[in-house]
This record gives sequence, structure tokens and C-alpha cells, in this order.
Amino acid sequence: MTRKAAYPLIDVFAGPGGLGEGFSSLTRGKKDACFRSAISIEQDEFAHRTLLLRHFLKSFKGGVLPEDYYRYLKGNITLSELYELHPNEKAHAECSAIRISLGADNQKCVRKLISERLQNQKKWALVGGPPCQAYSLVGRSRMMGDPEFENDERHFLYKEYLRIIIDHAPPVFVMENVKGLLSARVNGELVIKRITADLASPKDALGMSSNGLGYRLYSLSEDELPGIEADPRIFLVRAEEYGVPQARHRMFIVGVRKDISIRPERLKPHKPPTLKQTIGNLPKIRSGISRGGDSYDKWYREIEGLDPATVCREMNGHEYASDLMELMGIDLERPLKGLEKSSSKYPARPRLSHDVLDSIYDEQLSVLDSHESRSHMPSDLRRYAFAASFASVTGKSPKLADFPRSLLPDHANVEDGRAGKMFSDRFRVQLPDQPSTTVTSHISKDGHYFIHYDPRQCRSLTVREAARLQTFPDNYRFEGPRTSQYHQVGNAVPPYLARQIAAIIADVLDQMKDGDA
Repeated sequence: MTRKAAYPLIDVFAGPGGLGEGFSSLTRGKKDACFRSAISIEQDEFAHRTLLLRHFLKSFKGGVLPEDYYRYLKGNITLSELYELHPNEKAHAECSAIRISLGADNQKCVRKLISERLQNQKKWALVGGPPCQAYSLVGRSRMMGDPEFENDERHFLYKEYLRIIIDHAPPVFVMENVKGLLSARVNGELVIKRITADLASPKDALGMSSNGLGYRLYSLSEDELPGIEADPRIFLVRAEEYGVPQARHRMFIVGVRKDISIRPERLKPHKPPTLKQTIGNLPKIRSGISRGGDSYDKWYREIEGLDPATVCREMNGHEYASDLMELMGIDLERPLKGLEKSSSKYPARPRLSHDVLDSIYDEQLSVLDSHESRSHMPSDLRRYAFAASFASVTGKSPKLADFPRSLLPDHANVEDGRAGKMFSDRFRVQLPDQPSTTVTSHISKDGHYFIHYDPRQCRSLTVREAARLQTFPDNYRFEGPRTSQYHQVGNAVPPYLARQIAAIIADVLDQMKDGDA
């Protein structure tokens, strides 16, 4: 039987490589890859370091990670030493993982790089998502008073994606972006309407003669065949409906060149594991204290300052007050003794059999990477303990109106929050028996929206826990300082979802006739 060569993948605005990881992990049978990363482009320094390392690992034959990589994760060798031990693979990675910004200054360079990597191959895919800060709901709320908001260049970075489409006419592309596109406006015009029109006719969008180049746009989640005037909500993909343990809602637009009469399939819904099933077997650790020194005894004394009786009294007849007082009393009486701020002990395979968990777990690992808690102010420790206890009793995360007054943060808008006018869920517990809420880049700022469900650990999620919820394998190392690691994880596409999308795109390319190419 003739083996099919892997289709080249061009990945732009690649971040730490979530889309590329999903595409490259798709195989025909057990071993033959459906896609190979011909080139991935990312401008952020630390995300590029992560991307480079992953491309380095993907260059080993058979997809088997070298033993030296595991030595690196253990801290036995440095990253430089790892690369020095495998110079050919390092050189290969440097040719495919490129750090460069996409913009007018680099258009010729990018055009040449992509042409060189494609080598006139006709069956390939373009994927990527322009940076989305200006489209996001949070980003827009922060920039509403900025007179330059309407002209922010981040509204229009998708045009660099259009230029690549024009230069290379991919048979199929996937463009990803945030849900905020559905309501974002520039000069009164819906951004998503403009983007879909431009993707359908990319040359027209840039004032060029169309010369026949056009694309039909398809949804991955709806059966309706969209046109330019179609409801853009059909492009929304709810990741939790496709096995991802996270309520992550993002836009995915698939474009198939108009001369190719193939309609892509849709994603097939299936249940995700819960948050607890995904991260519950990771070692228990405690948060640190950001002020006045840190130790287990000091940490516990700070939490012990949370008096259940006082909390109950301040909740002023709340229906859950007595149950909450009882649970908090039990937790405070039996703390997890001697907890450390981090753990590198790799756990046993999760008991639940699920494709997500199978894709995350690595039998060859002997150390757990990036499972270290961040530090918090003592007052936040007590808020976290209360919030996690509240969620354990009620099955829901508390709003500010549920907090006793002694635990309220000292913010000017806290009363508005208690009234439900703004930021009423400033402290959000991730519930164990559901998918998590959306892991966003905001997790790099503080942990208030990502509180662990266990009151006795009294902390926010670690980088590794966030990465698991994003379905990154446990052997996926995020380079750079911890703030950047959180940022990379929060901005990425879940690889498990990307692999399902890859199967749909591979099917389109498989069906293409030679004349189509």
C-alpha cells in the first residue's frame, strides 16, 4: 500500500503552537503523520522559544521524544546542552519555527520563506489566528475611553493573513479568533462581517484585481452553508461540546478555494472529562505568601485567621451559612500537613479512559513540569479558602454579594460588584464536576478567576493545570518566566480540538483531485 506524504502546514501567529500540535499529532493509522509543520511564524520571544523546542522534538523520527529531553525536564541538562547533543534536529527546528513579525516590513521575507518551504506543493493548509486583544470583550472594555481604539492596528492584523492567502492561494485555510468578534465594531461596522467578506474575496479586500481567487467559507459546528451575508454566529465553536474540559468559545472559519468543490465535514460532538477528572490526580500543593516571608506554618496561620463562626454571623442568614461554617471548621481542623508550593512528582495515569486524558498523559515522564503555585496576599488566601468552601457547599462559585464583609476586597467598585453591576464574580472557583471556564491570558495577571476547588490547598491554578485544561500534553514545556507561560497557555488553541479540525482539513485535501491542485 502506497504511503501518503504528510501535507505541509503553514502556521502563522502560531503562539506556543497549539494549532500546530494538534495538526501534527494527527496520524494515518498509528504512525504516519497527516501533516508536517513546514513553517510556524511567531514574534513573541518566549512563545517562539516554546515553539522552537516543540519543532525540535517533532523532528525526531517516529515522533518519539529523545531520552535527553526527559533529562532536560528533570534539570539534569540545560536547554543549550540538549540542543548541542542534537545539532541536526536543532537546525531543522530553526528552519521551521521562525521568529518574525507579520507586517508590511516583512512581507517579502515571509513570502519567500513560505514559498521555499512549500516547494510548489499544491496540497497544503494555512492555519492561524491574528492577535485578538482588540477584539476581546475584556480588551474592548479597557480601551473604550481611548480615542485611538478605532484605529488600533490589532483590528487589522488579519490583513496580513489575507496577504499570505493572496501570495500563495492555499487550497484550504483555518482562521481562529475570539468570540468578541461577533460584537466588535470599527467605525460602526461589525468587524466579523468585514473579515468574512475579505476572506471570501481577499484580493478585493486589498484593492487588487481578484483574478478569480475566492473562497467559500464554512462552519465547523453548523450544517448551514454560509455566504457573506450568513449569520456569523455559525462560526462559533464551543470547545466543551467536542471533548475539551473547558468552556472555551472561539471563532473558527474554514475557507476552501472556490475551484475546489469539496464541503468540509463538521466536528462530532462528544462529552469532555470534568475539571476534577482532568487535573484532580495532580499533586496537592499550597499557595505561597507574597508579603512578609513564606513558610507552611505562616501560610496556615493566615488561613486559620478565617473564623467560621464570624463568617456565618456576617453572612446574615444566608441559606448556606450553617453548612458553610461546618465545612470550613472541618477543613481548618484537618489541613494538609507539610504542603509545599510545588511538586515535581508525576502522578499515575488517570483512572478514567478518555481520548483527552490519553493524549495528555506520557508514560515516559518521571517528573511533573510547571506545577508550582503562585503567591498571594494573606487577605486573598482567606478569600480563596472561603470561595472554595462556598463552592463545595453550594455547587456554584460565589458572587461578591455572597462574601462576608470582612472578606471583601478594598476596591472602589466593590459595592457595584455586590449589586451585580460589574465584576460581581471577581473571585471565581473552578467547579470540579464541570468543564472549567475559559482559560484566558488574564490568568497571567492574577489567579482570582481560576481558584482551585480544594479549600485546603487555598490557591489558584498552576501553569500545568491550565495546560491540561487546554489539553496540552504533560511533556509540553512552556519556556520563559511563569507569567509568560500562563500567557502562552491562555492564548493557545487546545491541541485536542485542533486535532479534530485537522482531521476535517486532511479529508478535504485527500478528496482533492490533481486538477484541483
